[in-house]
Amino acid sequence: MAVMDAISRLIERGVSEVFPHVADSEQPAENLAVRLLRPDRPLRIKFGIDPTGSDVHLGHSIPIRKLRAFQDAGHTAVLIIGDFTARIGDPTGKSEVRRQLTEDEVAANVKTYLDQIRPILDFDARLEIHYNSTWLSQLDLGKIAELLATMTVGQMLAKEGFAERFSKEQPIFLHEFLYPLMQGYDSVAIQADVELGGTDQKFNIAVGRDLQRQFGLSPQFGLLMPILLGIGGGQKMSKSLNNYVGLAEDPISMYSKLEKIPDAIIPQYFELLTDLPLDQLPENPRDRQKLLARDIVGQYHGDAIAQETQQELAAMVMQGQMSQADLVPEFSLQEINFPCKLTYIIGATGLVPGSTEARRQIQGGAVKLNGEKITQIDYVVDAASELTGLILQIGKKKFVRFT
Repeated sequence: MAVMDAISRLIERGVSEVFPHVADSEQPAENLAVRLLRPDRPLRIKFGIDPTGSDVHLGHSIPIRKLRAFQDAGHTAVLIIGDFTARIGDPTGKSEVRRQLTEDEVAANVKTYLDQIRPILDFDARLEIHYNSTWLSQLDLGKIAELLATMTVGQMLAKEGFAERFSKEQPIFLHEFLYPLMQGYDSVAIQADVELGGTDQKFNIAVGRDLQRQFGLSPQFGLLMPILLGIGGGQKMSKSLNNYVGLAEDPISMYSKLEKIPDAIIPQYFELLTDLPLDQLPENPRDRQKLLARDIVGQYHGDAIAQETQQELAAMVMQGQMSQADLVPEFSLQEINFPCKLTYIIGATGLVPGSTEARRQIQGGAVKLNGEKITQIDYVVDAASELTGLILQIGKKKFVRFT
């Protein structure tokens, strides 16, 4: 019974779909639960990250957390760093072609990725890390032609994003067709048994299954997880929408954002971002918010820091430095005439006496925006939209959110 419960948690909690499902086939080999119950060897669980940016947020953490769950169950986590595919860019869900990154840009992003996900994965056991440039850069024109011959243009145009762009007569470049094939070839190269991804990755994961068959391998299972909503609800978590919580954010910034999560999306956050029993959560919505914030901050900064952060913010509320409704006070950018130097804006918030002190704080490394240290003293902000929604931090205890 305990084994079945563990398997259920692996393939049901925080999972939107497992494919193929047992109902789709009469073959026991096509039933992931059966494979997990009676494995002849540890399964190889694949998850790929394309380092197209420098930050990882909570939305990105969901499949990585599932990868860790498979690690803990005794299976092999295979993390693919898409240093080659990142230079193409995943066209999934995009209404236009993505800018191709240079090798230097990708290399710079890779450096930050592993540090940010280190609190999630066990780097000491049952983990393989591969860079897909290892095999993709070795493909000659003949092998690329062989990959292209496995799919038709009609099949590619069925992919989300491609179909929309084609119907609107927007350009689709041939190199974009290579992305799902190369991601699929990653599954061939590492002989994946299961591939993890968001619900928007079903097409790419299915291509991996097809290519594995082409190369004489057993096709992988796909395990899809929901897309996390941003901290305000409504839209998916995204850095461009300023509705995200970064894994590298400082504890107070992270906690203050999570403690304000709307009631409607709290269940999703508990299910996807924690291991807490869902049937034992507090009844009071306010208590649920505080538990959620403390648990997630604890995952990335340690339980002691999470507890200290909660107590520190509670004390600031009691002392009247913050309101209960908004743990981070707001500053309206309507008071600023743009373009404007960031040092002047910092001084205008009242967190420091003026722009001169703002310069000194930047030089001392005490100024952060959404957890990222500011180092450029003469930085000019061109428009309010560049700062709207961001949290400015001076030192350890001074915060303001730009509106």
